[in-house]
Amino acid sequence: MRITIIGTGYVGLVTGTCFAEMGNQVLCVDNNKEKLEKLENGIVPIYEPGLEVLFERNIREGRLHFTENLEKAIQENDFIFLCLPTPQDEDGSADLTYVLNMTEKIGSLLVENRNYKIVINKSTVPVGTAVRIKKILDDIGAENVDVASNPEFLREGFAVEDFMKPDRIVIGSKSKKALEKLEEIYFPFVKQGNPILLMDTESAEVTKYAANSYLAMRITYMNELANFCEKVGADVDLVRKGMGTDNRIGKRFLFPGIGYGGSCFPKDVNALIKTSENSGMPISILQKVDEVNKNQKLKIVEKVVEVFGGDLKGIHFAVWGLAFKPNTDDMREAPSIYIIKELLKLGAGIIAFDPAAHESAKFYFGDTIDYADDMYSSLDNADALLILTEWNEFRNPDFDKMFTKLKNKIIFDGRNVYDIKKISELGFSYYSIGRQVVNPYNNH
Repeated sequence: MRITIIGTGYVGLVTGTCFAEMGNQVLCVDNNKEKLEKLENGIVPIYEPGLEVLFERNIREGRLHFTENLEKAIQENDFIFLCLPTPQDEDGSADLTYVLNMTEKIGSLLVENRNYKIVINKSTVPVGTAVRIKKILDDIGAENVDVASNPEFLREGFAVEDFMKPDRIVIGSKSKKALEKLEEIYFPFVKQGNPILLMDTESAEVTKYAANSYLAMRITYMNELANFCEKVGADVDLVRKGMGTDNRIGKRFLFPGIGYGGSCFPKDVNALIKTSENSGMPISILQKVDEVNKNQKLKIVEKVVEVFGGDLKGIHFAVWGLAFKPNTDDMREAPSIYIIKELLKLGAGIIAFDPAAHESAKFYFGDTIDYADDMYSSLDNADALLILTEWNEFRNPDFDKMFTKLKNKIIFDGRNVYDIKKISELGFSYYSIGRQVVNPYNNH
């Protein structure tokens, strides 16, 4: 199959590389010359485990190509995937500028088109977007082209695995021919028996928002529950296990912490809120989800203030973890942004370590914080440690070294990385989410 990927961001690059891995000829289009030069030289511009190996192999085998020539990419290939940004607008809705502008360009190139084409929207878009795309193409006079919605369900840090072995593939179109063609191109990815779900475009578009918003709601519920557990003396970890063993509920997305972040959950929750309001049928529970999540990001700051007071001048904190989750360098809507900026506002000094996200973090913090070369050097002269991302290397550290370096032996753990009993025996003052405080510092 001959495939065009428009947009070489996170979704586009993973999609193009994985399609090439299945033997397809893939041409990726982008207007960023600097990025294209890196890609053509075999440099992967994002951090995603497993991607680099597939990327290098498919370039070497001549299946993965890059260009800024949109006309060439549209005319030569039959499957045209839109993998474009749909950023959150000021009112919370999804900004479709990139998608709709690109649709107009594609339409102008498909006037009097003789070869059948499918324009497939892989970007996360509000319900009705596929209809808008089709109308633009029809109004321009693009011929012999169908439109489909094929939302992605890629977890950052596991995106290659998710694409190559998906739980399910969702394809929406009003064209039977388009559905059949897309089912054929995706068949090699579901040989293990997982379903390809064929539906109308509206249902496909809603499915993506519905799935992400539901998961965000689970996380938010657990965060609210964790705050309640702290008040009544319960342990949210034990409650979580008690809930998760109920097969009606399941174990995933029940871990409390400092709120969800990233490029999907915050944006998708707000977009569905806005779309539902515009439809006259608001999903009010999601409004509360968004509100609670924003508040949860600052819960750890409240704990810091309880210990050190509201004036943090002269207080220095080590921070482990900046990315919104482990195994990615993505800082978009990361809780660390809100937490660190609030601590800086209170006068604190910050030295941070993250295995992958230092460069991404500089976009948000610049030189207002310091960056450590390794996790232990960040502890030098630090009054306390904040754990904001649950990278694996933080789970079993050298506690003796930590104890020696930290001035006050205080850990604020926003991800509940450590076992309460073990950390108690080691002598740290330990503040986590939804669990008892260990060795409260003000009792020392």
